[in-house]
Amino acid sequence: WFKWQMLRAMDNRGFQQGSFSSFQNSSSDEDLMDIPATAMDFSMRDDVPPLDREVGEDKSYNGGGIGSSNRIMDFLEEPIPGVGTYDDFNTIDWVREKSRDRDRHREITNKSKESTWALIHSVSDAFSGWLLMLLIGLLSGSLAGLIDISAHWMTDLKEGICTGGFWFNHEHCCWNSEHVTFEERDKCPEWNSWSQLIISTDEGAFAYIVNYFMYVLWALLFAFLAVSLVKVFAPYACGSGIPEIKTILSGFIIRGYLGKWTLVIKTITLVLAVSSGLSLGKEGPLVHVACCCGNILCHCFNKYRKNEAKRREVLSAAAAAGVSVAFGAPIGGVLFSLEEVSYYFPLKTLWRSFFAALVAAFTLRSINPFGNSRLVLFYVEFHTPWHLFELVPFILLGIFGGLWGALFIRTNIAWCRKRKTTQLGKYPVIEVLVVTAITAILAFPNEYTRMSTSELISELFNDCGLLDSSKLCDYENRFNTSKGGELPDRPAGVGVYSAMWQLALTLILKIVITIFTFGMKIPSGLFIPSMAVGAIAGRLLGVGMEQLAYYHQEWTVFNSWCSQGADCITPGLYAMVGAAACLGGVTRMTVSLVVIMFELTGGLEYIVPLMAAAMTSKWVADALGREGIYDAHIRLNGYPFLEAKEEFAHKTLAMDVMKPRRNDPLLTVLTQDSMTVEDVENIISETTYSGFPVVVSRESQRLVGFVLRRDLIISIENARKKQDGVVSTSIIYFTEHSPPLPPYTPPTLKLRNILDLSPFTVTDLTPMEIVVDIFRKLGLRQCLVTHNGRLLGIITKKDVLKHIAQMANQDPDSILFN
Repeated sequence: WFKWQMLRAMDNRGFQQGSFSSFQNSSSDEDLMDIPATAMDFSMRDDVPPLDREVGEDKSYNGGGIGSSNRIMDFLEEPIPGVGTYDDFNTIDWVREKSRDRDRHREITNKSKESTWALIHSVSDAFSGWLLMLLIGLLSGSLAGLIDISAHWMTDLKEGICTGGFWFNHEHCCWNSEHVTFEERDKCPEWNSWSQLIISTDEGAFAYIVNYFMYVLWALLFAFLAVSLVKVFAPYACGSGIPEIKTILSGFIIRGYLGKWTLVIKTITLVLAVSSGLSLGKEGPLVHVACCCGNILCHCFNKYRKNEAKRREVLSAAAAAGVSVAFGAPIGGVLFSLEEVSYYFPLKTLWRSFFAALVAAFTLRSINPFGNSRLVLFYVEFHTPWHLFELVPFILLGIFGGLWGALFIRTNIAWCRKRKTTQLGKYPVIEVLVVTAITAILAFPNEYTRMSTSELISELFNDCGLLDSSKLCDYENRFNTSKGGELPDRPAGVGVYSAMWQLALTLILKIVITIFTFGMKIPSGLFIPSMAVGAIAGRLLGVGMEQLAYYHQEWTVFNSWCSQGADCITPGLYAMVGAAACLGGVTRMTVSLVVIMFELTGGLEYIVPLMAAAMTSKWVADALGREGIYDAHIRLNGYPFLEAKEEFAHKTLAMDVMKPRRNDPLLTVLTQDSMTVEDVENIISETTYSGFPVVVSRESQRLVGFVLRRDLIISIENARKKQDGVVSTSIIYFTEHSPPLPPYTPPTLKLRNILDLSPFTVTDLTPMEIVVDIFRKLGLRQCLVTHNGRLLGIITKKDVLKHIAQMANQDPDSILFN
């Protein structure tokens, strides 16, 4: 007895390696994925809250105490904090999470029949999802409005300031001015350029140099603030966020990526990055911002806080709300979430995504950030129908979009890989400042690169009318029209030719500089730069077609449908089709892209040109490379994302992929009733596996179940702390009943409650195409391989991804995470 007591005293110092304390002592914002209170709590506390579990009668701690043959110890009847949760950079178990939610719902339904209070609780539980969507829509719309207003003001700050109120941007400053003329509507005494403020004049070379210097200085200041805030406070706030959100929605855990610090810093730095004049957009990061809102608000509701699968349904709806406020396209947002980012999208999520996108768009419309009752700066309405012959230039724009998309993906990924593998990646601040300086220096002399990209797209989409003062509308006979407020086809004037040269230079700059900008350590979206490249190409082609129709009206292709003086060609429509083609070439979107562009224009009659361009763009880009930009960045970062769109066509078997391979060490397993605490702790400390199969015995290799490494560590640690008598020689039982023990035997530790008794298994001769389908459709983390009922090996999601990469002649070691 004395010997046993001494052994216990020495052993109770605890299992140090991989202990539960390491999961709790988080000092960063990475606890944001699992805030342990029902309300939002921004204090730094436990990183891993308890998750709901059904604890059965048999889930107790069995052991024989001193002088007792078999005493039942019930410490496992209480939920153990951390059991059932997941480590960072690991994949969730979709099957287990959905099963938990069904059990929780079944319990609430059964209790609702017992009392009025339980019925009210059942109703509130059913309503909580809709309330959460309402809150996400309100918060996303409000933040998007704040970002739009701030970015507009700070972009104009690079060129001057409003003396009537520094908080007014250029347009708002001149709205109420009494000294504005029609020809110079953007000039008013209240708005002063920096040269006017510093040297009191806006004329001459020195004034130009002062304005040039201030433009570059403000751009560098905004970029420096953006990259510094990201680097110091929230490294996850960089990039667009869509590749990581796709990965998270597929079941991957990235703690802190959707946390409060990421939300705050991304919102601030997104304004700074857009205002700096870099070739980037805010649309992709707005999806990340909306998903951060969804994740944080999930902590107000137990139903979503405690279940990772349910939380991902909310994040799918939040992504739809993000696109809704980014483009003012609620329906396009829902389709974008369905087509591009979501992994699991049940019908209920479709309805809730629609509601969240509706509320977000309504909120942004109420804020009215652009003062024109529109949700986006480049909303436009066309009134001229398109003609069948124009499908030819539309398809040409689709080919250009596909070529640009494939070129951009290949070059951008090569540059990002160089950044990751060389010294360049160690100096993110210098990289951002150098790219910003080059962009600002090259952008200022050209009015089309100096203006914000959203304003550029707005001008390119614009259908010229009598009131337009843009150089793009400088036609020779602009006031000689046979129709009311519209202009017929007309010869281009000096302004149009000048604008064409400037746009051609803008196109070259945008194509080159965007390659180096996307992927830097600042918030950077790709939608707007891609649309700008396509809109410039489309406008150039549209003006060319317009002049061709004017000077060669007798040609057969024109005289059948375009009469002299008629308004036949709409260059703005070509710009819109080109924007859709280039965006489709980069992202490989089709349905959602067409709907987003349709919602931007408000015209049903232009769906066919948009569909033709989007489809052609996808075909051309796919012929040159199968991956879109987001999938390419997922693969570059080594995330375990199993693409549902790709077919597995190779004739390999499960035995070709499973671990261990021939000549490898035997599979590490636990036995159900013959291993001590010390044996299990040794296995945990000597291996890095995420879980272990449990078998009847090493001789039989008959499978009992599967237990996760994290659950084992937490349960053993908890038993040592809360229960006297657990020592290294205590036997661990995974069986339902433990046998009677002789007197003075250390208590046993019963861990059946953390054992998955129904792990997915396949035989060794199962074709890998079936195994891949199982992993895709059920969201599995691992699958066990058996032969005649005996355990042979294990296939993890990482093994499947490595095998797919190997079959595609890619580097299998690029898959970094489990």
